[in-house]
Amino acid sequence: MTNAIENNPPKWTRAIAWFTNPRGLNNDKKLRKAVNGKVVLITGASFGIGEATAQRMAAMGAIVVLVARSADKLEQVATAIRATGGKAFTYTTDLSKPDEAKKLAEDVLRDHGHVDVLINNAGRSIRRSISLSVDRFHDFERTMAINYLGPVQLVLSLLPSMQARKQGHIVNISTWGVRMPPGARWAAYQASKGAFDTWLRSVALEIKADGITTTSIYPAIVYTRMSAPTPGMHSLPGMTTDDAAHVIELAVVEKPFEITPPWLHSWQIASVILPTPMRKSMEWVFKFTKDSEASSRTVK
Repeated sequence: MTNAIENNPPKWTRAIAWFTNPRGLNNDKKLRKAVNGKVVLITGASFGIGEATAQRMAAMGAIVVLVARSADKLEQVATAIRATGGKAFTYTTDLSKPDEAKKLAEDVLRDHGHVDVLINNAGRSIRRSISLSVDRFHDFERTMAINYLGPVQLVLSLLPSMQARKQGHIVNISTWGVRMPPGARWAAYQASKGAFDTWLRSVALEIKADGITTTSIYPAIVYTRMSAPTPGMHSLPGMTTDDAAHVIELAVVEKPFEITPPWLHSWQIASVILPTPMRKSMEWVFKFTKDSEASSRTVK
């Protein structure tokens, strides 16, 4: 279920990825204590980070609720988990449709009574220059639907139950890009991811008094099928999906407000102190790079 880049990431980039991505936990004892017997809902669970996280959580005793659009792939993940003694339940849902997100919450609460941990992992990535996007308004609609509107509806639908129980933890897989000046070609993606990131960080201030905590994770590159269409990413330092699952593990166990790459705050400071050089460097990158083959396709 993984692709070639997930299975065989560049070795030299893995060697320095420790310096470029958030730290993970990878502690069986602590994770088991945190999730054993707990209901953990994972969106985008049919492949990549979601699949790796589901396997990790289930192995430590969690009751994993797997959500994605593909019923067949979801069932493959669930079958693999059950084969090792884990508990997994599948819900085929298109989170780009808020009505389905709402129904998902209703079905899960009916079947399991509550959700202890919500891991918002599902997402859509589009890297395409604006000159290739002028006739593709649907790209912006779709990314906003899956990266913002769907997750908002899902959280809204689960919040009353969490508030009534005075407990719950929401983990959002964001991206380091939303904490930096916008990058070229990522307008649709960064706008949609930034929308939910801002929304959740705002809501977090209100729901903390209800016993509900949130963690926003800002990873750099993770080798998944989502990043595969951008060849340039394959030669940059990044994490495997297992590495990313350990970062989510840290979020679930320690519940920090955010998890960021070690260099991110320095770059944020640089973008404030040296805004013109930072912008010029991004303009330079855009000028001397090209759209990927995938982004040049005109398929609707």
